[in-house]
Amino acid sequence: MAARALSVAQACDAAAVVDLARQSVRELNAVLHALGPEDNRTQWRVLNPAARHALAVGLAQPVTVEIAGHAGYYCAGMNQHARVIVGGNASTGVAENMMSGFVHVRGDASQSAGASAHGGMLLIDGNAAARCGISLKGADIVVKGSVGHLSAFMAQAGTLVVLGDAGESLGDSIYEAHLYVRGRVAGLGADCVPKEMHEPHRAELHAKLAAAGLAGEVDIGDFRRYGSARRLYTFHVDNAAAY
Repeated sequence: MAARALSVAQACDAAAVVDLARQSVRELNAVLHALGPEDNRTQWRVLNPAARHALAVGLAQPVTVEIAGHAGYYCAGMNQHARVIVGGNASTGVAENMMSGFVHVRGDASQSAGASAHGGMLLIDGNAAARCGISLKGADIVVKGSVGHLSAFMAQAGTLVVLGDAGESLGDSIYEAHLYVRGRVAGLGADCVPKEMHEPHRAELHAKLAAAGLAGEVDIGDFRRYGSARRLYTFHVDNAAAY
């Protein structure tokens, strides 16, 4: 079955094409997984995605995959080295457990965007729903719109940059991730507090915005920084209700 997908993919000169109106997601992922470091097919285009789930997951080569439409659950999950572009919205868990690479959602993202992501960057042009960056472990997430409640819940490392607003319980039980929000924060979660913005933080924020292609488009001075108060690192009976 993977061979049939391969023959279709070779039909376009500009980019290898897989049409999901004709072929399955399993065939798409099988072809992408079979790519080796010497393969010259580095540009891929996925037609008629129709919000199917698990598109372009587990990629381990520095290829570019452009999904021409909406994506379902767990698009670009476990990504490593690849650049995945979603031409519409993405459902639950986009870029979940991403290790490296770049995932770009040109629309909105549903809940748990970038969950447990270890590295790389997730860029969302629209809004992200609840739990954006939950259990973040080192990746960078940039959201041009707003994020929902419990974003950066238990975020351990990495950065979350929000150009819009943040919902309730931002950074609940946060560890050492860095949060930057330009808009209004509806409420902070347990152990998450406002922090001063020093020069190293301004430099970090500038670097993340530049990596997202936003350098010079927004004023770093408009952002506020949030992080851990480090009161929940060890158990204390007075904090029992917060655990």
